[in-house]
Amino acid sequence: MISLNTNMASSWAAYTLNNNNVSLQRSLNKLSSGQRINSSYDDSGGLAVSMKMSASIRRSQATVATINNAISSLQTQDGVLKSAEGILNRMSELTQLAADVSKSTDDKNLYQTEYNSLTQSLVSLTAEEFNGTAMFSTNGNTLSVVASEDGSQTIGITQANLEGIYINNSLSNINLANSSLITSAISSLTTAIQDLAELRAKNGSEQMRLTFAVDMLAINQNNTQAANSRIQDVDLASESANRAKLSIINEAGMAMASQANQSNAVVLKLLE
Repeated sequence: MISLNTNMASSWAAYTLNNNNVSLQRSLNKLSSGQRINSSYDDSGGLAVSMKMSASIRRSQATVATINNAISSLQTQDGVLKSAEGILNRMSELTQLAADVSKSTDDKNLYQTEYNSLTQSLVSLTAEEFNGTAMFSTNGNTLSVVASEDGSQTIGITQANLEGIYINNSLSNINLANSSLITSAISSLTTAIQDLAELRAKNGSEQMRLTFAVDMLAINQNNTQAANSRIQDVDLASESANRAKLSIINEAGMAMASQANQSNAVVLKLLE
């Protein structure tokens, strides 16, 4: 059938050309953005999965930052405990020096003066804080640190009872001038140093647990990023080939549309 009012060949050519132009534009968007999914139309299911993975990655990054802050707090706490170690060692040394029978009462009084000053320094350490949070408490409280991106796992860090070492071993009652009590004083300080060693050991174990948690989060984050990349990122080689194909089809479609538009010239010849 030859028609003057309706050119079906031209209409179908225009329809095909428009669809191909849309596909070509989407291909160019993918190549320019580097993403396979630029809108929900591209892959609605993949987009939903990618959104959840992206949120998980962000939570993992935030969790790592939180844990690293907790590690910094423990490292600061250990620094204070190390200072306490130096104080206790000096107190123990003074006590041993006071046991020397060749020392006069005046000598022992000088040792006592330094000893009293050291006890004040030890007590002052118990008030140390990290970013406004107490690092020590008399109850040895535990602070919970979230150790997984879904919040299901926590690791406790201890507010060490440094003051308990001072109080439980009666360090404030030691009198270096009293020779009969020197042996007991040496024993008390030896126990205090052992108690402090236990606090530092616990601090170190908590740091280790948090470090392992950071490592696990990093591994999970890398694996999630790899999986998300396979969903979201465009395959440049494949999409470049697809764009080249669409460009050729687009040029051919334009040529055919032009030919279809000229087909009505046949009708005009019949009317001559």
